[in-house]
Amino acid sequence: MNEPQDPQVRRLDARALRGLAHPLRMQLLNALRHDGPATASRLAARLGESSGATSYHLRQLAAHGFVEDAPEHGKGRERWWKAVHKGVRFDETLLEDGDPEVRGAADLFLHEVANHHTRELATWLGTSDDWPEEWRRASDMSDWTLRLTPELARELVHKMHDLVESYRASAPDDGTPDAERVRVHTHVIPVRTD
Repeated sequence: MNEPQDPQVRRLDARALRGLAHPLRMQLLNALRHDGPATASRLAARLGESSGATSYHLRQLAAHGFVEDAPEHGKGRERWWKAVHKGVRFDETLLEDGDPEVRGAADLFLHEVANHHTRELATWLGTSDDWPEEWRRASDMSDWTLRLTPELARELVHKMHDLVESYRASAPDDGTPDAERVRVHTHVIPVRTD
């Protein structure tokens, strides 16, 4: 099934994956995507890292086309960075690449995505009392167990993605009261019962 290519979503190839598959680089890129442009020092303070480490990894991300300068935000010698794309699309064939380094980077990337989802969920659970009751009632942590074939599982994934994407068109403006950024995680994974 061919999916339309969104110019705001970068498809990961082996070279790009090698440049991104590092826990701090993935955290930096997520921070820039979710919170907007920032300096290496601001990102270091937010992530509990040294500004030397964040500067180095931001330059590596830039070399692989994930981030770029945001001069419209800087004053004086401050160097601001911004994300180039809104997201990335992982290609499962990277897990079967002939190069063990690529397979290792793919595995690290997927594990870091899972860790990021876990951190976001844990943050929600730890701070949900700080949110209005309307948002607590609007949150969800559901799970289902279905018996599916691989074809039905792929169909389910595509339908879920299409449904989530349909909400982008009706997204309220930034100035809309009570509107917040909402994270949606989906996981469709087979489990053995024996």
